[in-house]
Amino acid sequence: MTSAEEFLRSYHDARPDAASELAGRGRVTGDGRTVYEVFADRVTAAKAVLDLGCGDGALLAELGSRGVPKLAGVDLSPGQLASAGRRPELAEADLRPGRAQELPFEDGEFDTVVSFMALMLMTDVEQVVAEAARVLAPGGTLAIGIGGGGREAMEIFLKVARPLFAVVPEERRVPAAGDPRTRTREGLDELLTSAGFEPVEWDRMVVDFGGTPDEVWQTCHDSYYQMAGLDDTHRKGLRTAFTVATRNLVTPEGRLPASACIEVAVTRLR
Repeated sequence: MTSAEEFLRSYHDARPDAASELAGRGRVTGDGRTVYEVFADRVTAAKAVLDLGCGDGALLAELGSRGVPKLAGVDLSPGQLASAGRRPELAEADLRPGRAQELPFEDGEFDTVVSFMALMLMTDVEQVVAEAARVLAPGGTLAIGIGGGGREAMEIFLKVARPLFAVVPEERRVPAAGDPRTRTREGLDELLTSAGFEPVEWDRMVVDFGGTPDEVWQTCHDSYYQMAGLDDTHRKGLRTAFTVATRNLVTPEGRLPASACIEVAVTRLR
């Protein structure tokens, strides 16, 4: 297990519901539903789904509520898997600890593989893609959700935070995770087509996270693993700098606009 994987496992063991709670604060612009509800629309024909990096099972539970008969998930974090197992929709799901690079499932076992905001954090991504192709039946679907950056206050937060993230002492620095190729259409096509997948279909969800300045600060704070490396002094300084930098964006009603983009890539195994 890499240092990045060890960090992610420890982080999510301590905060097993953090990712789904954060996602649940937002609503997809022009739709009004959660990201899990909108993402699940990409795999409406699924009968047997494997979620790579399933976390606390929020996406699998949404698919279960739609009647998908076979659900499975793999994740590094036992704490998240325990949370997933407590969801009523996942009472019969096959949830296993492990790495997506070494899937404990049979060849061709699934017609759909999904990975929401997880593939972009994985190392040895060629092996992840090869394993996804192995467990998919011919013609099976792979659907991926990828972070596409922030807008409004969320974009400002990152501009203010980056200099602080860059000077965190080595012993507290959060290990870098992921492969940049997983964050672009061109990079994914390079990875996926060599493993037997078709070129991806690509579209974008814009998720509204606007709210009071305090609410938006908390959402920004919770969106970046690098915050775990800051000490209290730097965290307080960042909050002050963020408040000043976004002051002019606050509406007369007291709302601070903030949104994030999620890129959605869907492909099929040839």
